Parts: sequence; C-alpha cells; structure tokens
Amino acid sequence: MPQPAPRNENRIGLLNGFAAYGMWGLVPLFWPLMKPAGAVEILAHRMIWSLVLVGLILLVIRRWAWAGELMRRPRKLALVTLAATVITVNWGVYIWSVNAGHVVEASLGYFINPLVTIALGVVLLKERLRPVQWTAVGVGLAAVVVLAVGYGRLPWISLTLAFSFAAYGLVKKKVNIGGLESMAAETAVQFLPALAYLLWLGSQGRSTFGTEGAGHAALLAATGVVTAVPLICFGAAAIRVPLSTLGLLQYLAPVFQFGLGVLYFHEAMPPERWAGFALVWLALSLLTWDALRTARRSARALRAAAAAAVAAAPADPVVLPEQGVRTEAVRSQERTS
Repeated sequence: MPQPAPRNENRIGLLNGFAAYGMWGLVPLFWPLMKPAGAVEILAHRMIWSLVLVGLILLVIRRWAWAGELMRRPRKLALVTLAATVITVNWGVYIWSVNAGHVVEASLGYFINPLVTIALGVVLLKERLRPVQWTAVGVGLAAVVVLAVGYGRLPWISLTLAFSFAAYGLVKKKVNIGGLESMAAETAVQFLPALAYLLWLGSQGRSTFGTEGAGHAALLAATGVVTAVPLICFGAAAIRVPLSTLGLLQYLAPVFQFGLGVLYFHEAMPPERWAGFALVWLALSLLTWDALRTARRSARALRAAAAAAVAAAPADPVVLPEQGVRTEAVRSQERTS
C-alpha cells in the first residue's frame, strides 16, 4: 500500500500549486504591457519564446528520447497538432479579451470550464453523471442564459475559452505525454506559422519587436517565461498533492482574474451580471461538494476493503526453531508409517 507523502512534500506541492494558479490568475496584468503590439503578434511571440525556453530546459535535463518516439507515431503526432491548434485559439482569444477590456468575461470562461468538461464527457465519452452533477450542469446553463440577457448577446468569449480549454484537456489526455514534453511538441507545431507571421508583419513595417525599444522587445521575449514557469510549478504540484486538492486550487486563477477585472480594471458589473456569476458559483459549489463527498466515500470503501482483506487472510504461524524441528520430525514419521 503506497505511503502518504511526507508533510514537507505536501507543503512544497501546495506552494507550487498556489504559485501556478496565482500566476495564471495575475497574468491579465502582463498582457496590457505588450501594447502597442496586437493580440496576434503577442500570441506569435508567446509561441516562439515558449519553444525556446522549454527547448533549453529539455536540453539541460537531457530529455529528448520522447521526440523520436513521437515522430514515429502519426496518430499521436496528429493529436499533438490538434492540441496545438486548440490551445492557439484559447491563447489568442484570452490575450485579445484582456487587452480589449473583457477580463471579467474571460474569467467566466475558466469558471465554467469544469462544467463544459463534464458536458463533453457526457456527449463524447458517454460518461454517466450523478444527480448532483446534472444539477450543477443545469444551473450552469441557467447562468449562461442570465449572462446572455445581461450582455445582450451570448458570452462568446467565455464560451470560446471554456470549450477550447476543455477540448485541449480532452486531447492532452489522449496524447498522454509529460507537461514539458507536451508543451515542446505543441509549440514546435506552432513555431513555423508564428515565425512566418512575424516575418510578414516585419515586411509590412508593422512589427513592434524592433521598433518600440529594448524594454518592449524584452517583454515580448518574456512571454515564454510567463507561459512556461506556471506550467513547471503545476507539474511540481501535480505529483505531490492529491487530485482533489488541485481541483480546488484551479478556482484560484479565475477568482484572481475576476477580482482584477472588477477592482483593478473597473469593468462594469450590473445586477444581471452578478446574478449570472452567482449561479455559476453555485454550480461550482455543487460540483466541488459532490467531488469531495465521492472522494471521501471512495477512500472509506478502500479502507474497509483493505481491513476486510487483512481480517480474512490467515495469520502466518510463528514457528520457533524447536517447533520447526518437532514438526519436521512428525512429518518424517508420518511419511515412514
């Protein structure tokens, strides 16, 4: 039976988890610093510099064997390409929405992402939901309706971010390679289109990389750090803390984003928008409560099964040396009689 992680390992995992989701939650403060670069230019730099940084890390730790194996598996390579395409949409919409003043709506996308993930599981994987999960999904749909009325349109930014990230998670589950390796493969797929776009932008005299000063160029290059460092922290957390803990920590990012949108960027929050968000938070509370309850039940069932197995197993007799001699003597006598 696996032993629980030492307390210091749990602490390290929690600190890394807080760091990862905290950085993802505070990243809306970073993208406006890229102006006057447009969203697509920022996105292209993010792809290129992420590959450079992750490639250097893999070079230092000498972890390249996976690349040759990936190239020999066309189906897996196709899934990596699909993952790169989906996350490109997610990154692009998110950068644009933050710089266009829609931080609150972007945060909503990551609030409803767990609900969308569940819905995709039902539709694509034919998964069966528990009653509380159905209730949470229903409340989430009601929230989208209320928000659509409040916005006067469908919250397309939120829905695009939620569905693209849910689809990305689904594809990554099928690919099943490590975090750094996966990011290196995906950004390698993105690299040539991103480079081609930046070269074209430069030929049109519209690139900001070499025209806005060294500080601006450094900030564009730092997009690789902003992308890779939270992922590395997340990987360190994932191997040290339970999945249920990570599931709770994931809400930190949209909470921070929502707080920034309301308190720092001063985005409008009319009553109907508050009502929609309240319904979303209710749905997530139901989902979290059900997940924790199910995890506790599973843990109790495992402990009960382990205890029953121990009780049912015959106890090994403790045989003293002289007892062993006598037993062997009796057996010898039985064989000769």
